[in-house]
Amino acid sequence: MKKFILLMVCSLMFACSNTYKKPIPLANDVNLNRFMGDWYVIANIPTFIEKGAHNAIENYAMNDDGTINTTFTFYKDGFDGELKTYNPTGYVSEETNSLWGMQFIWPFKAEFIIAHVGNDYQNTIIARNARDYIWIMARTPKINDKTYQELIQLSTDMGYDPFLIQHVPQRWKNKP
Repeated sequence: MKKFILLMVCSLMFACSNTYKKPIPLANDVNLNRFMGDWYVIANIPTFIEKGAHNAIENYAMNDDGTINTTFTFYKDGFDGELKTYNPTGYVSEETNSLWGMQFIWPFKAEFIIAHVGNDYQNTIIARNARDYIWIMARTPKINDKTYQELIQLSTDMGYDPFLIQHVPQRWKNKP
């Protein structure tokens, strides 16, 4: 009887801790040519390498083989901090061009979902089904408060905790 009760308690604990989350919706018909270029990271739930990032920019460029050359740069812990640069490769894996694998280290590819891209390709949300990381990005280093709140709300609607999303400091001379 004790084993049965222990089994039931463990089963209930596992069921409660393993709640199903709906998949992140994919942005429809992403035009890769329009998506390429610089994206300023406005807010995120940072990975361990991004903590303390300032002036974070992600740049995408299409390679001849269809992969995406990615350059992610930022200054660590301040605007005058050490410049960090990472160059993962993106692998487009969905007809809508919204689902990528982002490879930092071979052979591992991290999930990279273009969950939203504005009609004018001026803002985007990159998400993951695990809801562990998110990136809100724009073509300019600053966006207006209304747009920012709309993007935070979209993130919340996807199942992200808005209190975990952090503003990424952007301060540029000679930038829009």
